[in-house]
Amino acid sequence: MDYCIETFGLTKDFGSLRAVDTVDLRVERGTFYGFLGPNGAGKSTTIKMLTGLLAPTSGTARLLGHDLSRDGLAAKQRVGVVPEELCLFENLTAREYLTFIGRMYKMPKAVIAERSGELLALLGLVDAERTLVVEFSHGMKKKLSLAAALIHDPDLLFLDEPFEGIDAIASRTIRTVLERLVGRESTIFLTSHILEIVEKLCSHVGIIHRGRLVKQGPLAEVAEGNSLEQAFIEVVGEPEHAATGLSWLEAPG
Repeated sequence: MDYCIETFGLTKDFGSLRAVDTVDLRVERGTFYGFLGPNGAGKSTTIKMLTGLLAPTSGTARLLGHDLSRDGLAAKQRVGVVPEELCLFENLTAREYLTFIGRMYKMPKAVIAERSGELLALLGLVDAERTLVVEFSHGMKKKLSLAAALIHDPDLLFLDEPFEGIDAIASRTIRTVLERLVGRESTIFLTSHILEIVEKLCSHVGIIHRGRLVKQGPLAEVAEGNSLEQAFIEVVGEPEHAATGLSWLEAPG
C-alpha cells in the first residue's frame, strides 16, 4: 500500500495532559481524508505535529516517504497547509503575499506570476489582488491562505477547519478547488466540524476521541450504512448534558 501519511505511536503530552495518544494513521496517496473528532479530541495537535509546528513526545511520522524527524525539510517542500488560525502578512497585497510565498519555495519569478494570476482568478480574488490583506474579509483571507498553500503545487494539502466562519459562496468556491485537486491525485487531509461537507467530499475518514484514533478507513466502511453523523455519534457518544436541561422545550406550550 502506498501511503502519503503514516504515523507510528504518535503521542503528544502537555505536562500531565496527553493530548494525542499513540495514534497510528494510514492515509493512502490520492485520497481525500477527513479527520474528525469532538472539540479537544486532538485534531489540531495532530496536524501541528504532522506539519512540523510541534514535536511529538514520542512516536514517529512519515510524509510522502520522508521521516519527519530526519528529513522534515524535504517533506515540507511538497506540503501545503491552511491552518485554522490564519497567519498572513496583512500589510502586503494579495499578489505580493503570493509572490513572497513563491519566493520562499524558490520558484522562478515567471512561474510565481503565472500561478498567482491563475489562483487569484480561480478563487475570485482578482478584483482585490492589489488590496492590502488587512482589508480582506475572513472568507477572502481563507481563500488567499488556500492560494498560498497551492502555489508550489504540493502533493499533500493539510486543511484545518477551512470552512469555519465563511459564507456559502466562499465555501462552494473552496469545495470546487478541492474537488479538482483530488481529481488530479493530490492527497488532502481535512479537519472539519461540518460533517455534511466531510461526507460529500471525503473518500476516507478517521475519528479521534480523547487523543486516541478509534476508527479509520473508507467512508462507507466507517459509516456502515448510516450517515456519517450517526456513525460519529456512535463512536464518540452523546454529550453527557444532551439528555438533560431545557425542560421547558419538552412539553407543548
